[in-house]
Amino acid sequence: QVQLVESGGGLVQPGGSLRLSCAASGFTFSNYDMSWYRQAPGNQRELVARITNADHTNYADSVKGRFTISRDNAKNTVYLQMNSLKPEDTAVYYCNVFRFRYYWGQGTQVTISS
Repeated sequence: QVQLVESGGGLVQPGGSLRLSCAASGFTFSNYDMSWYRQAPGNQRELVARITNADHTNYADSVKGRFTISRDNAKNTVYLQMNSLKPEDTAVYYCNVFRFRYYWGQGTQVTISS
């Protein structure tokens, strides 16, 4: 079955960096678009970045120029490099794939605070 396992979250000061990872299994990873979403308390879950199976990327306006999504098909892993982090980036970050239906990981907490 499809499994997505996120890691790499933590507490970082404003201006810092984090790299999130999402290890995928249960499907042919290289064939699918992968996405990162986030959800802050009291807010709806929002798309942060997406990478297609052809390595095309797109980003939410709020993270453009600061975040980079990438994938390693040999490792069945998608990454989110987050730089110049701001307090408003604080959220639970989720990995996502659509394969007949949406699948989500358990999420990883990112907290930006001094």
